[in-house]
Amino acid sequence: MNTTDNPHLDTHAVGSQEGGSNAVESTVIPVIEEQLQVEKQVIETGRLLINKTVREEEQVVTTPLMHDEISVERVPINKYVETIPVVRYENELTIVPVVKEVLVLEKRLMLVEEVHITKRRLSTDDTQRVMLRREEVTVERVPPNETDVRSETRPSL
Repeated sequence: MNTTDNPHLDTHAVGSQEGGSNAVESTVIPVIEEQLQVEKQVIETGRLLINKTVREEEQVVTTPLMHDEISVERVPINKYVETIPVVRYENELTIVPVVKEVLVLEKRLMLVEEVHITKRRLSTDDTQRVMLRREEVTVERVPPNETDVRSETRPSL
């Protein structure tokens, strides 16, 4: 290939003698670099319509309820005591002594009775109707550039 055939090559004659035959040709080769410039664009590919509805359904709920029931039983004792007995406990039973002063030639304490108190915990089932709400959401894809008169935001419960 001749150097004059390629427009990107630059040929120069270099030599020290004038008009001499010892002229040396040099070739300059340009070095080219490509650079990349990246740009992005946001393109709408579609829209979504979201509808949320709240459905109510009635359910029957049974809940155990606890309550205490107290029974009081008076037990006659009629026994003389020297000091006032203390309140005592036997399992679920609480015993409260009741005393009175009795006039005798001398004054003594007489245990008149004991009050036995029993505590029982009972459980009963209480049935009530309650209203439960459940949300349902539907999603609908809408093609781009379609106008929709509905609002983009939906109120939530």
